[in-house]
Amino acid sequence: MEKFFHLKENGTTVSTEITAGLTTFFAMSYIIIVNPSILSQTGMPWGGVFLATIIAAIIGTLVMGLFANVPYAQAAGMGLNAFFTYTVCFGLKFTWQETLCMVFLCGLINIVITVTKIRKMIIEAIPPMLQNAIGGGIGIFVAYVGMLNVDLITFTPDKATTEAVGATPGLATLNTPTLWLFLIGLLLAIVFTVLKVKGGMLLSIAVTAVIGIPMGLTSMSESLSIGDTFAQLPQTFGVIFTADGFPALFSDPAKLPLVLVTIFAFSMSDTFDTLGTFIGTGRRTGIFSDEDMQHMEDGKGFSSKLDRALFADSIATSIGAICGTSNTTTYVESSAGIAAGGRTGLTSVVVAICFALSAFLSPIISAIPSAATAGVLVIVGCMMAASLREIDWSDITEAIPAFFAAVFMALAYSISYGIAGGFITYCIVKICKKDAKSVHPIIWIVSALFILNFILLAVL
Repeated sequence: MEKFFHLKENGTTVSTEITAGLTTFFAMSYIIIVNPSILSQTGMPWGGVFLATIIAAIIGTLVMGLFANVPYAQAAGMGLNAFFTYTVCFGLKFTWQETLCMVFLCGLINIVITVTKIRKMIIEAIPPMLQNAIGGGIGIFVAYVGMLNVDLITFTPDKATTEAVGATPGLATLNTPTLWLFLIGLLLAIVFTVLKVKGGMLLSIAVTAVIGIPMGLTSMSESLSIGDTFAQLPQTFGVIFTADGFPALFSDPAKLPLVLVTIFAFSMSDTFDTLGTFIGTGRRTGIFSDEDMQHMEDGKGFSSKLDRALFADSIATSIGAICGTSNTTTYVESSAGIAAGGRTGLTSVVVAICFALSAFLSPIISAIPSAATAGVLVIVGCMMAASLREIDWSDITEAIPAFFAAVFMALAYSISYGIAGGFITYCIVKICKKDAKSVHPIIWIVSALFILNFILLAVL
């Protein structure tokens, strides 16, 4: 074990790595509850998504630990699963099978990006201001989804048309058991997070779910047995290669621009979420050296730990799509294990083992109501919004693109539309400043694709 993971070289021990692995798992284990609850709204079988989430997490995290030898864990990404469900399936009207195909292609694209110099081009193309705005905007979007999942935000239909279009948003009357349970869970999530309780997110879900029993919201009557859960996996596993997958996705040529833009949105969100996690935690702790960062910028294949870690993250997304879950990405909660002393891939291996054991808890997990997880979504969104602090809001040339990329993301209830707004207004600002030459060609091309998409949606 010492020879494989180089524990002494990295200043750690087996016991420290095990502790770090357990810390990371409990910090991120809420995803095995939250992800099925979000994706199953598209019509996907809960049990299939539950196991697909776990399988993708196990494989991705093992590759991260055994191939890259870094203490990071992977699972279905928050924000990306909301994008999958609420934007792509509900908003753009793609089926969940077609959306899984786009996630699979996103993974392949990220692999290509990782092993070539395209990664450097993308990093150089998108200014840090937009990168931070996209990351923070996803946080706002996730928090908003948590509120909408329990109907905390209401929409009063227009009196003239009695339709949702033009509806007036407002705060719901707090007079239902669902909202009461949500508020309890939100309070617990705030308290545990502020007090830095290990596994606080998972603990808040568990306590809230128990409180929901006498309220009639948590019930085992509709939960799935272990056998039923495994029986549902074939409904999602490999579905992208059936008639409902790729053949259906590319059956309508008119939708091709929309498909390309959606895949790009998936890929970019995933890429910058991962890069932000690695750069934000790896450089500060010494897991990734300055040399690693330079190799990443130069796009020199697998010449550093960071290159191998990015590759592990990329293949996990495609594996997850084959199994039946949204983009699998590196979790910022890995920083909890790193703070506990994790420095090598042994930490990741411990996390993977914990995920494997959790596969046998489906009867309990499937009984947890959405009101018990919504509070966690809000707090996770708060933490993800931290990158907004890097933006100079006093500079209107930064504030306008950042606003449309971040705040507009939630207002439009679409991550891709937020990215579109940020890119397009960024180009407009640069044109007004007579600095259009500084805009990278990639930004121009993607902005044009977004505009074409809006035109097609308006005409068709």
